[in-house]
Amino acid sequence: MNETANNVTENIINTINTIFENLFSSIDNNLYSILDDITFITSDIIKDKQFEKILGTGTTNGILLIANSLLIGVIIYYGIKLLLSNFTYSQTEMPTQFIFKLLIFGICMNSSYFIIEEFIGIISSISQAIRDIGEDLFGKNICFAELITTINNSASFNTASINIFSIDGLIKGTLTLSILGLVFTYALRYIMIKVFILLSPFAFLTLAQNSTAWFFKSWIKSIFSLLFIQVIVSIILVIMFSMDFSSNNLLNKLLYVGGIYALIRANSFVREFIGGVSTDIQSNVGNLFKFYK
Repeated sequence: MNETANNVTENIINTINTIFENLFSSIDNNLYSILDDITFITSDIIKDKQFEKILGTGTTNGILLIANSLLIGVIIYYGIKLLLSNFTYSQTEMPTQFIFKLLIFGICMNSSYFIIEEFIGIISSISQAIRDIGEDLFGKNICFAELITTINNSASFNTASINIFSIDGLIKGTLTLSILGLVFTYALRYIMIKVFILLSPFAFLTLAQNSTAWFFKSWIKSIFSLLFIQVIVSIILVIMFSMDFSSNNLLNKLLYVGGIYALIRANSFVREFIGGVSTDIQSNVGNLFKFYK
C-alpha cells in the first residue's frame, strides 16, 4: 500500500515538473526576444504604416487635421475674448504676442511628429550607447535574450530537468512569473508611448494659451519618463552582465532575482524622480491604469 502511494505521489510530482518544464522552456524561447523589442523603442515606432494612417500624412488628414481645426478654434476664442475685454476691462495678452506664439507653436504642432521622432531617436541612441559599452566590456550582446541564456548556462537553471519543489525550482518559478509581469508592464508602456505620440500635436497647441500650457508640461513629463525607462533598463542589464554567475551558489541566483525585480521596478524609480504615468501591472485589475501626479 505504501509503495503504491509513493508511486502515485512520484507520478504526480513528475507530471507537475513536466508541465513547468514546458512552461519555462516556452517562456525562455519566446518571451525574451519579444521583451527586447517592446523595451528598447526606436523612432521606428512612428514609421509603422498602420500607425501613420492615424497620425496623418499631412495637415489635411489624420490627427493633424483635427489639431489644425482646433487651432482655428483657438484663434476664434482669442478674438471673442479680446473683443469682450473692451467691455469687461479684463486683462488679455497683446495681439502681437498671441500671434507670435500662435505662429511658433502652430509650426511646432504641424512638425510635432518629426520633433517627437528625433526626441525618441536621442533617447534610443543613449540607451544603445550604454549597451554598446557593456558589449565591449563583457563581449556579449546586452539584451534580455542573451541574459537568460547566460544565466541558464552558468547558474544551472536547467529548464529541461527542473524540480519545482526544490529551491532552484522555486527561484525559477518566481523568475518566470516576474518575467511575465515584466512583459505585460513593458507592453503597456509601449501602448502608452503611442498614445502620447498621438497627443503631441495637441500638446504643442496648448502652449498657445497660458491657461492650457499645463497640459504640455504634463505631456512632456509623461512621455519623457516612459522613454527614459529604457536608459535605466540598459544600465541595470549592464550591471547584471558584470556579475559572475559562474559560481553555482544560492547568492548569485538571488542576485539574479533582485536584478529582475529592479527591471520590473524601473518605472517606479523613474516616476519617483521625474513623475509621469505608471505602467506597473498590479494583481488588482482595477489598478491597471493607475496614474500618478
